[in-house]
Amino acid sequence: MTEEEPKNSNNESPVRRRRTIGGNGEAEKPPIEEKNAINAPEAVENDSPKQRKRTLSADSAAQPKQSSTSSNRRTVKLGDSSVKQSDSANRRSQRPPREPKPKVGDTRRPAAPSSEAAENDSSNEPKTDRKRRRRGGRNRATTNRRPGTPVEAILDDAPVTLDEAQLERRKGRERKGKPIGRYQMLVHVDEGVTHIAVLEGRSLIEHYVSRPSDDVSEIHGNIYLGKVQNVLPGMEAAFVDIATPKNAVLYRGDVTYDREDLDGDKSQSSLPKPKKQRSRFSRKQDGARIEDLLKAHQSILCQVTKNPIAHKGARLSTEVSLPGRFVVLVPNSDTYGISKRLGDRERKRLRGILDKVKPAEHGVIVRTAAQDVTAEEIERDVRRLLDQWQQINELVTSAKAPSLLFREPELAVRVIREEFNKDYRGIVIDDLALYEQVKGYMEAVTPALADRIELHDKAIEPLPLFEKHHVAEQLRKAVDQKVWLPSGGSLVIDYTEALTVIDVNTGKNVGKSNLEETVFQNNLEAAEEIAKQLRLRDIGGIIVIDFIDMEIRKNRDEVVKSFEKALARDKTRTHVSGISELGLVEMTRRRTGEGLQQWREAIIAAL
Repeated sequence: MTEEEPKNSNNESPVRRRRTIGGNGEAEKPPIEEKNAINAPEAVENDSPKQRKRTLSADSAAQPKQSSTSSNRRTVKLGDSSVKQSDSANRRSQRPPREPKPKVGDTRRPAAPSSEAAENDSSNEPKTDRKRRRRGGRNRATTNRRPGTPVEAILDDAPVTLDEAQLERRKGRERKGKPIGRYQMLVHVDEGVTHIAVLEGRSLIEHYVSRPSDDVSEIHGNIYLGKVQNVLPGMEAAFVDIATPKNAVLYRGDVTYDREDLDGDKSQSSLPKPKKQRSRFSRKQDGARIEDLLKAHQSILCQVTKNPIAHKGARLSTEVSLPGRFVVLVPNSDTYGISKRLGDRERKRLRGILDKVKPAEHGVIVRTAAQDVTAEEIERDVRRLLDQWQQINELVTSAKAPSLLFREPELAVRVIREEFNKDYRGIVIDDLALYEQVKGYMEAVTPALADRIELHDKAIEPLPLFEKHHVAEQLRKAVDQKVWLPSGGSLVIDYTEALTVIDVNTGKNVGKSNLEETVFQNNLEAAEEIAKQLRLRDIGGIIVIDFIDMEIRKNRDEVVKSFEKALARDKTRTHVSGISELGLVEMTRRRTGEGLQQWREAIIAAL
């Protein structure tokens, strides 16, 4: 609201005049005419800075502007000071009160209606307040779980009650009050990385390493609501987005379907249907093709069967299974099975229990750990898994693909759940939080073996857990390329992109009688050690073993037989071909991870 006066012909400095509302220092100043306001700058220059303000009256505001002889000259009619004060007071009284400026964190409040707005709205009907929708969409308050939170495995439950006879029978062997067994499990936690060592006697036979659950690399067993990205008929596979950096792959042999699914809406997610799995390499020609079963942007319910390895994504299956301590629940399936490792008499007893507790719409597989367990324990395990499946179904209705629906527990809990039995003389854990979690889980599902879980207190024990049980030095040898044999021979293990090569050498072994006998005995030792190293290092994929050449065919067959017998103790599926004329043995071992070589730096740092 400021205006500048034009410059005078005498090059005098321009005078800037301000007009204020309700000025109080100009009551004694005489009124100024229009001409004097423009042509008499000397009178204005003598005034104080406070008096150089011009006031706006009602008359001057209402009077139209007049044009003078010069187009860039403007005149303003100034009113009396008394009129100024009254007009300014009236204007202030008519103004609505100013609201304070909002600040960060303030909640919005409805503004008080002004007098004019009240008069304008008096004839209209009163408006109802608009209800604001809470964030999170509908069904937010229907469940205690936050939207998008995956279902966790139920580990805490009321302990089962067993009588003295049952506890004594399932407690395992003891000697002088101490439990005895063939195996022992050691769990070491170092800066969030969990190391699990399995000992047979004092020899290290298995080693697992797991980082904290990050939903990226350790996702085996997780259940997802995936979104199909593209279908490749030439590869008989589809790539599925499961909210991981790399898309997972779903092969045609891992897709379960029903004929009714082919006529339905493929845009909706479908639950697994009863279907016998077939290998993707042995699919019948008259079966449905993958492009008929899956379409791009389709939502499907799937489970990870193999962790992502290197540049490869995870592998999926649409047949979902929920593992428990004694049984495995296969939802929406007619699967019915009992572990073949159990005896015929025990299988018959468990079959009678399974006929009573099996849900009509779901399949159940009884595990080896169910030996000598009661019907109540199996029923509780089935009920626990049914509760998990119900929670997953509820989450599917509100989840948006891709999203995680079910997360498996930590690696230590999974290994103990599937491996720990009365053949183990104990489990020693050096982390208090993990010890309490595992102890509570075992007291709930297997109270007879709960007393075999011990805590290694770092503050009291003089040596670390792995140093005390001589695991550290065995791990250092396990990450070396060269492995020495008892007789002086050696193994050299090389890792490549496509396969793993193991070379057998005589080394310092010079023998006693003849060359054929020396080579034969060296190969027998190598066969035993190779089977142990494959299990310890968790080497998978294609493996080529270069045994030392043997002239006698009987010796070659004996080496292969000894090698297969040593591999029988490994729970991972393997396939061995016969030895060739060049002394090469080709074999495959199921790959579940990148093996011990991936954790080489972490193991060296922990030791």
